[in-house]
Amino acid sequence: MNTMRIIAIVLIIGGTAGLVYGGFSYTKETNQAKIGPIELNVTEKQTVSIPVWAGVGAIVLGGLMLLASARKV
Repeated sequence: MNTMRIIAIVLIIGGTAGLVYGGFSYTKETNQAKIGPIELNVTEKQTVSIPVWAGVGAIVLGGLMLLASARKV
């Protein structure tokens, strides 16, 4: 399997996952204050939304790349 096909399949899977889940979240820990031996840490939950157009675009681009790689062979 050549590199172009692998990238196309990854784009299709990633675009589909983006459409199904709509985004992802992660936890960010920051050090707010340090006074002597006492530390104040804050944990924030960040959410990243994946736009629908990005998921659809990744699927379309992956499909076009897959078709282009099939025609070369």
